[in-house]
Amino acid sequence: MKEILASEWTKIRTVRSTFWTLPLGFVLSVGISLLIALEFRVKLGSMPTEMRANFDPVVIGFSGLTYGQGQLALVVFGVLSVSTEYTSGMIRASLAAVPRRGLFYSAKVLAGTLVALGVSLVTVPVTFFMAQAALGRYGTSLGAHDVLRATLGEILYLTLLCAFAMGVAAMLRSSALSLGILIPLLFLGSQGLANVPYIKTIAQYLPDQAGTVMTQVVTMTDPRFSRDYGPWTALAILVTWTAAALLGGYLTLRSRDA
Repeated sequence: MKEILASEWTKIRTVRSTFWTLPLGFVLSVGISLLIALEFRVKLGSMPTEMRANFDPVVIGFSGLTYGQGQLALVVFGVLSVSTEYTSGMIRASLAAVPRRGLFYSAKVLAGTLVALGVSLVTVPVTFFMAQAALGRYGTSLGAHDVLRATLGEILYLTLLCAFAMGVAAMLRSSALSLGILIPLLFLGSQGLANVPYIKTIAQYLPDQAGTVMTQVVTMTDPRFSRDYGPWTALAILVTWTAAALLGGYLTLRSRDA
């Protein structure tokens, strides 16, 4: 297993389109979160008191991650780390070297997930501290109620989302098709659909919506944006989505020719 993991790490490190996605995502995530925090610092001064009471500095601080480039970078990374095997034809050589498909798949998912975890462990704290500093007196600290839980939730969300993307890519075997489904689902569709009555009943359980709940410190009172579950249920929902996608990827790999 150690040798297979090393080979998977080599693939990640040597494919430029895959590797450079992560540092670019880091820079954009921190930069966007910082700009949004600075914007809210100006706006909050003129907001009514009741509106400021519902302000969640953690969600705003992670906006560049949860809603933007942070999760986008890890979704793209997860998809490319799997799908490039098929687009380049390398999958045949990989399976010839490791005929046990379950072992090969486990090593690939583990390597990608560990990279995603490492990136999240760096990106999330840097984003948090810079955004909270930008918010000034409206910001918060890790020692405040539920803030550490929300911060760890952001790390788990980004890591599991990457694993979810890897499972989807293993099922679809195409970068374009995988990203063509995941990007609208996570960035265009569910963010709006989850706030529409009737549709919200189902859309609120999509992966990105669960991730948002995991990072909330202030409970939303507006029924349009509130969800019917809390952060621990949100984690269970996200784990279920991830496990289902990874299982689907494994079954596809096992049952179809390379």
